[in-house]
Amino acid sequence: MRMVDLIQKKQRGEALTAQEIQWMVEGYTESRIPDYQMSAMLMAIYFNDMTDDERASLTQAMVESGEQIDLSAIQGVKVDKHSTGGVGDTTTLVLAAMVASLGVPVAKMSGRGLGHTGGTIDKLESIPGFHVEISQEEFIDLVNKNQVAVVGQSGNLTPADKKLYALRDVTSTVESIPLIASSIMSKKIASGADAIVLDVKTGAGAFMKTVEDARELAQAMVRIGNQVGRKTMAVISDMSQPLGYAIGNALEVKEAIDTLKGEGPEDLTELCLVLGSQMAHLGGVGNDLDEAKALLQENLENGKALEKFKQFVASQGGDPDVIDHPEKLPQAEYQIPVEAEKDGVVSHIVADSIGVASMMLGAGRETKESSIDLAVGIVLNKKVGDRVKQGEPLAFLHSNREDVQDVKEKVLQSISIEEKADALPLIHEIIENA
Repeated sequence: MRMVDLIQKKQRGEALTAQEIQWMVEGYTESRIPDYQMSAMLMAIYFNDMTDDERASLTQAMVESGEQIDLSAIQGVKVDKHSTGGVGDTTTLVLAAMVASLGVPVAKMSGRGLGHTGGTIDKLESIPGFHVEISQEEFIDLVNKNQVAVVGQSGNLTPADKKLYALRDVTSTVESIPLIASSIMSKKIASGADAIVLDVKTGAGAFMKTVEDARELAQAMVRIGNQVGRKTMAVISDMSQPLGYAIGNALEVKEAIDTLKGEGPEDLTELCLVLGSQMAHLGGVGNDLDEAKALLQENLENGKALEKFKQFVASQGGDPDVIDHPEKLPQAEYQIPVEAEKDGVVSHIVADSIGVASMMLGAGRETKESSIDLAVGIVLNKKVGDRVKQGEPLAFLHSNREDVQDVKEKVLQSISIEEKADALPLIHEIIENA
């Protein structure tokens, strides 16, 4: 088999076989195939797409390029959730406790990651004492005991994906549905889940800016998951404005606790119920999504979801007293209002721009070496559709520096005030089968 023949085959728009894809991915991972040939293949895929069989074969080849986590010792259907990323996306913290409270095991592997407010692990480490440095044996024991645990990602999951992504980044082939879908799904499948729920974001704060693009990606990932033997469902949700009100690590933990108490923002609560109903249903709870959602709602109201979160925090060394006393979370020195410059209605909040403003305060990482200030961030006071008067706070900056004029200007540039505003849908589509 020669790489040049496979490149020519893909350039002609023909489908590669599973054997050809496996050979190619193995060869590239082991550096037998050079970057320039794989770049040519990526460009051929970018222009000529891949069939469903090719996408599934590419995903499986990337899974098999490295370590695969064996979660078979965990009782029940292990359900994982993946979000394509957003601003103020606190759903994992809420979902893990909600779904686990129904007896469905949530074995979560998370990274720190770059971005506006780091990753799920950064948020959880806002809780004094909480740690994710646990062995795989302890991780499995905790999930069997409590139905939920979070551990840091293994360093050797999908090495082929890491190499391919770095190459895609410098060859302008990142925005290719088969390449995005196989990249995301390979990591989820290698992590050992039996079932996967996908939260595909769309809007200004998302990677997929249009509903049509988000739908295409969601359907591609659902088909891959189902084709390789993982029950997979997806939700297309809006990220035209931040989800909830808080953007920042400790601030998002407090908002997650409020949500588990039944006192959280409406949009965050609703999205968690929709995603949670899919997770619970795939995990064997409820005859349909509506019944699963009703059971989740019940556990929010009766306090079982909140108790599960306390149990989860305590079992990984965190101080459970934080749940009743969130003031024990890291606190910023200053809370500075950003005031509206005129009367009107909030018509737009550019989500990714607000995320950048939060990162300017120190809430996220620009590079892997950046340190995070867990206390800082932004709490919105108004969302799209809310009326505001001149001088009224649009948001509060939680900062450990007093001079935040640059961040204030960024926030004001990100929020538009008009005479009226169109309502934003939260859930665009639910994809049960693609």
